[in-house]
Amino acid sequence: MSMERVTQYLDEQGVKYVILQHSPAYTAQEVAASVHVPGRHFAKCVMVKIDGRLALAVLPATDQVVLERMAKSVGAQNVELASEADFQDRFPECEVGAMPPFGNLFDMEVFVSPHLTAAERIAFNAGSHTDVMQLAYGDFQRLVNPAEVAL
Repeated sequence: MSMERVTQYLDEQGVKYVILQHSPAYTAQEVAASVHVPGRHFAKCVMVKIDGRLALAVLPATDQVVLERMAKSVGAQNVELASEADFQDRFPECEVGAMPPFGNLFDMEVFVSPHLTAAERIAFNAGSHTDVMQLAYGDFQRLVNPAEVAL
């Protein structure tokens, strides 16, 4: 499971985190409610293709990616949602739809919404539909170094 990859990375970096378990939930809003985290502090991952290359957009559970706005923000000709077939091999240890926002561990660019950067702590799926990880946003920022763009 990718949670092991993420926890090992965080442990190596000396980052404090909390792992929460919940009954199966599949939407970011459902997961956030299950673990009692405000949706604006729950980081959901949306897989996109930017001019044909895969990337990870990370935004609050309460938001949606506006593809045209993201394309303008990153200077791309085209941004589209990736299909599961496009990315399922990139996250072999994860359940589809439960990828953690650590694209750097999966050789992928990460873009983050400015709406999420205001959170002191963020929570996110940790590779399954029953595991959530929570940590300081500053630690996420330091380790992943996502590009902050309008999503």
